[in-house]
Amino acid sequence: MNAYNYIKQNFRNSLKARLIEWRKQPTFVKLEKPGDIGRARNLGYKDKKGFVIVRVKLIRGGRKRSMTNKRRRTKRKTNRLTLKMNYQWIAEQRAANHFTNLEVLNSYEVGKDGQHYFYEVILIDPERPEIKADKNISWISKRENRGRAFRGLTSAAKKSRGLRSKSHSLKVRPSLRSWNRRGK
Repeated sequence: MNAYNYIKQNFRNSLKARLIEWRKQPTFVKLEKPGDIGRARNLGYKDKKGFVIVRVKLIRGGRKRSMTNKRRRTKRKTNRLTLKMNYQWIAEQRAANHFTNLEVLNSYEVGKDGQHYFYEVILIDPERPEIKADKNISWISKRENRGRAFRGLTSAAKKSRGLRSKSHSLKVRPSLRSWNRRGK
């Protein structure tokens, strides 16, 4: 095993105690270092200025609306709303909303308990000179890469949109609009 596997194993062994602490913390926690350094580095994280790691806490469970008690047809009284987004994509969007000057690069799950999901989101400050000078990540400073999390361009969003496999018979290609919004 390499060093990252040992780090991951150590992280997983102490996860239960960490989850108890994380539950008490606020929704967004800015971290000095990623919890799973190997996973973060695989997703593009570098330990340099301009990279920020944020742990996001999400409440588990389906999206429910309050039940109406006024006049409705039974069909219209539904309180369940099926979202076409996975939790990871929602965590990325919330992090992007909270840190408006940063761009979402990627994210990964670090744990879950009975109430919450916990994700670590890798954010980048596109205006930093260190980021603009780095030839591997300077693409995020371009104008067309703003708002990636909201436009479904991150890895988790593409997975949720069904863009991992290519086929002519998929309803998601070339777009949902061209398939009369019939869904995934």
